[in-house]
Amino acid sequence: MEAFGQGLILPAICLAALGWTVPRVLARYFPEGVRPLLVLAFVAALVMTLISMGVFLGLYLWQGLSLGQMFSLGVLDGLAHFARLGAASALIWAPLLVLSVAGLPKHWVEATW
Repeated sequence: MEAFGQGLILPAICLAALGWTVPRVLARYFPEGVRPLLVLAFVAALVMTLISMGVFLGLYLWQGLSLGQMFSLGVLDGLAHFARLGAASALIWAPLLVLSVAGLPKHWVEATW
């Protein structure tokens, strides 16, 4: 159980699951078609990066760091740090996001691939 509490296993599993779920949820609000699908993929990746940044911020807070310590070099430097962490976490969620987006056209009713 310590691996789940001290490590990154549980957050990684959650990010992977969200990598699959976020495009599916966004697909309800995007029209069908190839161009909207590409926009959806970009928006889903942006949303996942923001979620990942939030997860890492939460992990830092959970480990006892204060917001003042995290952003001691400035807000932009702190945000850049979390943006790098969010982008690096794409190794976890991006493959599932791509598979999820690739499976969306089979549910289209009006447009064709």
